[in-house]
Amino acid sequence: MPDVEDENARAADLDLLDTYAREAGRIALGYFQADPQIWTKGDSSPVTEADLAVDAFLRNGLLGERPDLGWLSEETADDGSRLSHDRLFVVDPIDGTRAFIAGLPDWTVSLAMVENGRPVAAALFCPPRDEMFLAGRGLGARLNGVPLSTGRAATLEGARIAAPKSFVRRELLARAGMEAVPFVHSLAYRLALVACGRIDGAAASGRACDWDLAAADLLVSEAGGRLVELSGGPVRYNAADVRHAPLIASGEALSGPLLSFFSTHMAADGQPRS
Repeated sequence: MPDVEDENARAADLDLLDTYAREAGRIALGYFQADPQIWTKGDSSPVTEADLAVDAFLRNGLLGERPDLGWLSEETADDGSRLSHDRLFVVDPIDGTRAFIAGLPDWTVSLAMVENGRPVAAALFCPPRDEMFLAGRGLGARLNGVPLSTGRAATLEGARIAAPKSFVRRELLARAGMEAVPFVHSLAYRLALVACGRIDGAAASGRACDWDLAAADLLVSEAGGRLVELSGGPVRYNAADVRHAPLIASGEALSGPLLSFFSTHMAADGQPRS
């Protein structure tokens, strides 16, 4: 029988993330389409004053609520102290910053609670579309309160796939009978679209980090799908190196065919083969 006490604790974790994701989204919307100040980070990616304001709000608020947890965020310097924690928050204040800067709607606030290397609670909020994705381990996944389920596609023919051009050439997808859907800037949102069945599969190149993946990973798994490495193995979080190898998300039935296709057409260094 399920552990009621554990389920209650997980539900409380989920309520906490839900509350903070919504408020973080409200803060971010205050800067959206308002010409925020922009800087360039060391990896040449952009960061805005909105990213930093949301990060500060989440860090102060969430760690104030759960001071015993570790912390990992894209916009907080990583001092390594998280490695001594079995449980931690993994946060991307704004996933899809380029979309945010361009005034496009496909950016999200991504919050996860990770325990022993795997996500156990997740809130992914897309403020411009007022879409709140929530998942708790063993509690299922929901979008604005409606239960989620991945698509049932079992073959590549007709499968709708979201993948960056750097991952696989789109003509290769078409040649295999798949449909390349328009690019989605937020990787977390791209994976969430798999969880809710709007697309059949999604790929992440070898540049993805813990904060891009943890919340969406739980959404996909609780919706009946899989986010896996090309080896077929699950993704582990809170290692010393937060970067990950290329990954594939899909419903259970499509996972094998997609892994076979991408393993054939993408090199180990993440560069597409002809």
